[in-house]
Amino acid sequence: MRNILVMLIAAMMGIPLCVGASSKQASANGPLDEAKIKKEVRHELVMLPYYSIFDNLAFQVNDGTVTLLGQTVNPALKSDAEAVVKRIEGVQKVINNIEVLPPSPMDDQIRREEFRAIYGDPALSKYAWGAVPPIHIIVKNGHVTLEGVVDNSTDKNIAEIRAKSVPNVFSVQNNLRVGSAAE
Repeated sequence: MRNILVMLIAAMMGIPLCVGASSKQASANGPLDEAKIKKEVRHELVMLPYYSIFDNLAFQVNDGTVTLLGQTVNPALKSDAEAVVKRIEGVQKVINNIEVLPPSPMDDQIRREEFRAIYGDPALSKYAWGAVPPIHIIVKNGHVTLEGVVDNSTDKNIAEIRAKSVPNVFSVQNNLRVGSAAE
């Protein structure tokens, strides 16, 4: 009833009502909206309760479409990520390409050993202090991929050396980027 009253008063006074932005308005503000969407998607993904260092979540935003990428050990994280991104204002479509890693006791053991090897190193222990540490350890069928951000190339190299020191690992791919670990 109240909404009808507000619309009636607005119509009598000649005030246009804007219920929501049209798609033309959204595309006119494209770069600003896209930057806002990226910031919000990043925030929502990092805040997921089951997101850990053994998961790698990434995304791309293109004209209101968010493509989710990466790998997770927890199938619920894949659906949770899609659900929170769908609720973000300005997101029109979500393509969920997050890979759920196959369950494997051997991979679980490698994950634990990789964590100890990398975050147990005195030079890298500083990265373990955040809620979601910046070095992510992805293990699939005995193959390890390091994802994330470190402060310098020395830390990147130490992480790779430590990762290669773990037994039963077939290969190590070092995709760590050098930048600010706070990113």
